[in-house]
Amino acid sequence: MSMFHPDMKKDDKENENSNGQADVKSGAGEKQEQKTDVFSKLKDAAGTKMKKKSPKKNKEPKKVKEPLADQLLRLRADFDNFRKRTLRERTELYQRANEDLMEDIMPVLDHLDLALKAADDHGADESFVHGVKMVAEQLQSVLGSFGLKPIDADGADFDHNVHEAISRMQSEDVPEDKVIAQVRRGYFLGNKLLRAAQVVVSGGKANADKSSDPDEGGN
Repeated sequence: MSMFHPDMKKDDKENENSNGQADVKSGAGEKQEQKTDVFSKLKDAAGTKMKKKSPKKNKEPKKVKEPLADQLLRLRADFDNFRKRTLRERTELYQRANEDLMEDIMPVLDHLDLALKAADDHGADESFVHGVKMVAEQLQSVLGSFGLKPIDADGADFDHNVHEAISRMQSEDVPEDKVIAQVRRGYFLGNKLLRAAQVVVSGGKANADKSSDPDEGGN
């Protein structure tokens, strides 16, 4: 007959408790390792994804250093182009300023021409007329030094490029398409026409023969 001892029961309980604690610790360790493995896999997957999304940097070609002599030649060409452009712009500005000035002075010249013509028509004092002519010639000379050239159309062949016909008259003395009279003088500024000369053009001899009446032609 076996005998039950209280110490034996106590030892069995202690063994069971220790075994249970060991199992719990083991399970907790396994869960921790599983979590670590999951985190590692997620981290690796995220890193791979970021690498795939990151754009590839375009490799820029290496710049070849330009020789100093070529740099100097290019700089000299750029400066020469700048100098020519500046000179051209200055010349155009100068010409435009001259054109504006001459266009304002031309009416004054017209009035001098009209005054001299009126003086001749009305028999004004010769000394007075001579003085006005000298002033007009001096003014023309000064303006001519800046490139203003008058167009004298009296007796010239009609040229539509430099003449403006304001009237056409029959003439027994002046051939057809010849200028009978100049009404207003024209001017060139250099090679540019500032104003055409206004002229009266000859239409040739008048036809004295009149066409007969058709009703009277058969009589």
